[in-house]
Amino acid sequence: MSGLRLPFGPEHLVRRLGEGCMYLALLLASMWGSAALLFDVRIGWLRIPCIVVYLAAVGAALFYGRTFWRRIGLGLLCFAVVLGWWLSLKPPQIADWQADVSRPAWGEVHGDTVTIHNLRLCDYRAEFDYTCAWQTRTVNLADLRGMDLFVDYWGSPWIAHTILTFDFGDENRVAFSIEARKRMGQEYSAIRGFFRQFTLISIVSDERDVVELRTNYRKDENLYLYHTTATKPFARELFLDYIGFTNRLHTHAEWYNAVTRNCTTQIYDLPAMKSQPWNWAILFNGKADAMEYKLGHLATDGLSFDELKRRAYINPAAKAADHDPNFSELIREGRPGLGGLQ
Repeated sequence: MSGLRLPFGPEHLVRRLGEGCMYLALLLASMWGSAALLFDVRIGWLRIPCIVVYLAAVGAALFYGRTFWRRIGLGLLCFAVVLGWWLSLKPPQIADWQADVSRPAWGEVHGDTVTIHNLRLCDYRAEFDYTCAWQTRTVNLADLRGMDLFVDYWGSPWIAHTILTFDFGDENRVAFSIEARKRMGQEYSAIRGFFRQFTLISIVSDERDVVELRTNYRKDENLYLYHTTATKPFARELFLDYIGFTNRLHTHAEWYNAVTRNCTTQIYDLPAMKSQPWNWAILFNGKADAMEYKLGHLATDGLSFDELKRRAYINPAAKAADHDPNFSELIREGRPGLGGLQ
């Protein structure tokens, strides 16, 4: 009896568990591949046939493969073909863009002087009813005196949109909002954002554009304003990084991705931010303000984070300020830590 091996001993269970994990991985890969074909095959009538052929190939690999590893290998080979096609898709530089993203910004740097072209100034009557003007604005880096963070919640408390604003004095604030660039007829979708549906755009604007749009005209969005503790050298470096990133997108289109290439991950990918340790809140950016609070990057006036966030909420002030020329000053009244750069 001592020499008998039980048919369901530990080794057998471990092997079965490993095989189950591999089949699960293949299932998830096949689901993603099917979704990629559904969303990203550009010829509409070909989408379903492509999915049928792909899943039939995976099914044939599982049915006809003589060994476990041959079945898994052939199934993953099918996925690799789809993935290779998907990675080969090139983002468009020229398309029928929506009016508010039709002109990408770019900047020229000469010493301390930065000239920004196509700085956006949209005048909103409703979320989708607006008139956009495009301005050429020159700022002097020597005048840079503050850097503020806006966090915009539009659904889950775990996910938000981030905007950074640089204060050059005399109501001259330059806001950067990294967004999905949409074509005519497109609406933003978090699910479609996982695929190759949108390109990236770095919107450079006045606060009365990107801030007022979210507080006064979009429904169910809540915006919070934090003053940062950034030093002048760091703010200058980060501003120039933004200009460099904006210039890159102006000449070379890049894909947006809801997880890996979005409004927040692209900020932390800028050279000035590389020294900051990676944190899970970069992906779940609705918690990014709490992370920055713990790192000491937000001006707090000694407040707890919960109290700081309560006082950072600006929707009522933004609605009251509306089209006032002093919009930026009015939304900052009573906010903690509104001092200058060090």
